[in-house]
Amino acid sequence: MDIGFCGPGLMGAPMIRHLLRAGHIVWVWNRTREKAQALVADGARVVDTPHDLCAHAQVVFLCVSDTQAVEDVVFGSGGLLGEDRGETNAGTVRWIVDHSSIAPAATREYAARVARHGIGWVDAPVSGGVPGAQAGTLAVMAGGAAQDIAQLEPVIRAYAARVTHMGEAGAGQMTKLCNQAIVCATVAGIAEAVGLAQAAGIDAARLPQALAGGWADSVLLQTFVPRMTERGHAPLGSLRTFQKDIDTVADAARGAGAVMPVVGAVQQVLRLGAAMGLSDADLAAFIDIVRPQPNATARAITTPRQAPRA
Repeated sequence: MDIGFCGPGLMGAPMIRHLLRAGHIVWVWNRTREKAQALVADGARVVDTPHDLCAHAQVVFLCVSDTQAVEDVVFGSGGLLGEDRGETNAGTVRWIVDHSSIAPAATREYAARVARHGIGWVDAPVSGGVPGAQAGTLAVMAGGAAQDIAQLEPVIRAYAARVTHMGEAGAGQMTKLCNQAIVCATVAGIAEAVGLAQAAGIDAARLPQALAGGWADSVLLQTFVPRMTERGHAPLGSLRTFQKDIDTVADAARGAGAVMPVVGAVQQVLRLGAAMGLSDADLAAFIDIVRPQPNATARAITTPRQAPRA
């Protein structure tokens, strides 16, 4: 299949490589052209604008930063449909698959807009982080028409271990918000536990070993305690992404009438991190926000765990 892909960042680049290894032709666009150009050696073909993908691709995958970025890529000037310039010719494109994490309400709106051009929209946010993207073991939670997802699942399986159809458009994004509520609250809890251990004079680096197999054990515990107690780990993402997602969770909770006091507390922790200058720091920088040490703030600001922007 000829595939278009917008957004070869930390997550998108390894996903594209899996698609290429599976034998697909992949046409790539990114706002920063150098990130797309870096995949040429793997066999990717670079285009100048998202709209250029309409001449080649049957399906276009999006893996961009936020709701506004999705709207710009699909509907903006030079976008896939370029509605503001009257470029409504979708060419060969039959589906748009959005792997970004955006608001469910926006997803439903976008799905209705592209449907007028005969295009199916699948919201398909992922879980598993950069390691899952690299290993090809991502979990995909999908919203959209069942027949669209059935046709696209064999393609998505190039980088995903599981694809679960959760309902109509927007259901995938709502499921991702549930995922992010659990992940953000858990990582914040792990940071507090590491901070408590350090304040009490316990070697926090031994927590994963001590808690392995117990109720507190998890992939997140085993992943983040080493990152919170050691330097030098490759970044998994930025606190800015967590803040964006948890703000979206809070908005969705208000709309649905759901009570989420823990999410509210985590939201305030992330806002504190932003005020400390840690928005672009790695996800493990939760420890730099909550660690009860007098010089923690200064150290966090001067030597944060930096994560590159996608």
